[in-house]
Amino acid sequence: MPIINVTVSGKADATFSARVAAAVSELTAQHLRKDPTITAIVVTYVDPAHWFAGGKSLAEQDLNSFWLDIKVVDGTNTKPEMAAYLEAIYGRFEQLLGRLHSESYILVHEVPAAAYGYGGKTQEFRYISGKLEPSV
Repeated sequence: MPIINVTVSGKADATFSARVAAAVSELTAQHLRKDPTITAIVVTYVDPAHWFAGGKSLAEQDLNSFWLDIKVVDGTNTKPEMAAYLEAIYGRFEQLLGRLHSESYILVHEVPAAAYGYGGKTQEFRYISGKLEPSV
């Protein structure tokens, strides 16, 4: 049930946003084992003239960039899973955006289960409730 915020350089485009969301959802499920049916993705855009990397705008450099910020419950993924995820995400954005600036970032926040949730319930509550349910 991660929340994923993706910022990409360029002009807002609903069709492209859908492609980004599908790619991010797929890779998040594949590498971090997160259920796509409860994954939320927000895609925002920044004009390349207003995005600076290495002291110059992306427009000046004729490059693209992205910033992906994902929150997951701490301890649910291994270091190798996260490393593979970062590599896969970067690679997919190279395909999606083309000429990608190396200063494109991915941040996986590991947050406490007691401080994170959806639908008004923490992930810790969901875990404990699942353990208390009688097994069939």
